Amino acid sequence: MRHGKKFNHLSRTASHRNAMLSNMAGSLILSKRITTTVAKAKALRKYVEPLLTKSKEDTTHNRRVVFSSLKNKEVLKELFDEVATKIANRPGGYTRIIKLGSRLGDDAEMALIELVDYNELLLGGETKEKKKTTRRSRRGGGSKSASAKADSSSDESKETKEKAPKKEAKTDDAPKAEAKKEETPKAETKKEESPKAEAKKEDAPKADKKETKSDDKKDEKKGDE
Repeated sequence: MRHGKKFNHLSRTASHRNAMLSNMAGSLILSKRITTTVAKAKALRKYVEPLLTKSKEDTTHNRRVVFSSLKNKEVLKELFDEVATKIANRPGGYTRIIKLGSRLGDDAEMALIELVDYNELLLGGETKEKKKTTRRSRRGGGSKSASAKADSSSDESKETKEKAPKKEAKTDDAPKAEAKKEETPKAETKKEESPKAEAKKEDAPKADKKETKSDDKKDEKKGDE
């Protein structure tokens, strides 16, 4: 009779049940997740979580208590060295049970039991959700910044429009430049007029000859006198 006994015997004797749970706990600590039936997963969760809590405090007494249940030095080392540091900030709830459906052979309900802190996919999803929440909290400021950006862009567009006529004015000045280019032939005409200046220079010696002749005549008159 099972009066007042709420745990599941799993259709095994006490020694068989304890040995099975001890082996399953060691496999869970080493592999971080195992697949089993839902009934065994629930029994394993009650068996392994107190051991995980004891591993947070690394003392000789706790190591001996945990070793009496697990009976494996490799599992003990993995638990106290790596798993304990990973679950140090978690106040319980170290494992997660995910139901996988029924097994084909005997239609037993199957489940995946794993250590919560070692599921990188779900942890990544939680971080993404956190980022989303932060983005939601910034939406008010983001809208303001967007409106400010829109105002600044409108101001820039206005400034560009105001600057555009100046550019057109510069384009209007282009014909003036062309007119100046057209005036350049006058300078060439001036250069063409330069032979006249040379002719004037040639006439200058003639004037000097005339002056010398007038001076000679004056000298002859003086001599006659």
